[in-house]
Amino acid sequence: MALPAIRVMMPFFVGFSFRDMVEKYRSSLTGAAAVSVAAILWGLDGIVLTPRLYNLNIGYVVFMLHLIPFGIMNLFMFREYRQLKRFSAGDGILFSLVALTGGVVGTMAIVKALFLVNFQNLTIIVLLQKLQPVFAISLSALLLKEAIGKRFLMWSALAILAGYFLTFGWRLPDFSTGSKTFIAALFSLLAAASFGSSTVLSKKILMKFDFRTATFFRYGITALIMLLYVLGAGKTGQVAMTTPMNWIVFLIIAFTTGSGAIFLYYFGLTRLKAIVASICELFFPLSAILFDYIFNGTMLSAIQWISAAVMIVAIFNLNRTTN
Repeated sequence: MALPAIRVMMPFFVGFSFRDMVEKYRSSLTGAAAVSVAAILWGLDGIVLTPRLYNLNIGYVVFMLHLIPFGIMNLFMFREYRQLKRFSAGDGILFSLVALTGGVVGTMAIVKALFLVNFQNLTIIVLLQKLQPVFAISLSALLLKEAIGKRFLMWSALAILAGYFLTFGWRLPDFSTGSKTFIAALFSLLAAASFGSSTVLSKKILMKFDFRTATFFRYGITALIMLLYVLGAGKTGQVAMTTPMNWIVFLIIAFTTGSGAIFLYYFGLTRLKAIVASICELFFPLSAILFDYIFNGTMLSAIQWISAAVMIVAIFNLNRTTN
């Protein structure tokens, strides 16, 4: 007697499952597109936008890169200030450390690296920054007591080795030529370590606060720290030295590769599995190589192409070890 009823209801359940599957697919597709676009925007930033601010003081540049997006956020995220009531002393320290590592030190280091190479070897500097997972996972093992496996050691060693050949090719580092590539590479690695540290510290913050709150206060605290730097170092005169083109670049970064890309990235992460997101993030190094060729006419040598490919594969597998 129950069979006719089951037959009548079967199309409904089948239809429901199909619609549910389609919606899930659309959500994943939207998430993948968001993360991919964010990664491409970061490639555009490192190769095309930030290097165009080379005429300005590095600390002032980092200050403006955080102040302008934070000012924009205040227009539609001012309610985030209510979260201050939830802040404990420990939360304040964590947010400050994230601002110091990911905002102040990390951004200043990568901007310094990009300025040093004077539009030469920009791809190398941007790709070296992608060694961030090596530092993030290592710090997680130290601070969060997360286990490190043989896979991590293998892939991280391969990524670092590839990073060396990407920077120097078959040659040994020559410190007598006055080349700034080696120093820029060190700053890029410092940026990777700083951003990796920020990622680990952010994990603790995101256990209590959502990504909007984390982003809002990270930009706000970083802007405050850099304001103190600008005032203390006597760099307020940089405002008068900022050209109309500099202001245009600042605004483009604020709406696209800055806070815009971060929100796109987190929007996508909420709709994707971590492993899929790590694949979409590969658009960052790939777009950096493409943009450097289109805008600066820079081509990697054969050994650098191979090294870049090996490093990307190694970094992808590093991400897989944590997902």
